[in-house]
Amino acid sequence: MRPRASHSGDLFAERREAGAAAYTAHVDGGARGNPGPAGYGALIRDPHGKKVAELSEYLGHHTNNYAEYQGLLGVLRYALEHHIAALHVVSDSELMVRQMNGIYKVKHPELRRLHEQAQHLARQLEHFEIRHALRERNQIADRLANQAMDKAEGRGKPHHGRMDQSKQA
Repeated sequence: MRPRASHSGDLFAERREAGAAAYTAHVDGGARGNPGPAGYGALIRDPHGKKVAELSEYLGHHTNNYAEYQGLLGVLRYALEHHIAALHVVSDSELMVRQMNGIYKVKHPELRRLHEQAQHLARQLEHFEIRHALRERNQIADRLANQAMDKAEGRGKPHHGRMDQSKQA
């Protein structure tokens, strides 16, 4: 049986070493106008740094915080669907990272629901870690989020739903 994260109030109370088996996901969400046309993008790399997937989705009219959480949920679902046991997430949303790490409370009801979903999915992994990075260190995910919003606004090809460009090894 695989070890699980603590089911106490602190999702990360029991940290485990992920070693070299951890995948890394860079996620970003955004909204033009906030709220406005929203989307997220994510880049997932295997433990050796090889790109395995790019995720991108237009989300409709929402806030940037909603889009950030949808990006996180997207990579968590991808990890579970592809039997990835250890995941390190990098996000330029300091708010979401601090909420996921239990530093900030989630007050907005819609974000609270998304936060609870993310915690539930993260607990299903053997190892989950999320950390903040400056936007400059999250450029590919930012580009993918902007592409999702551009396509929905008619600046690119029509885009419906999640784009999953998995690179199968």
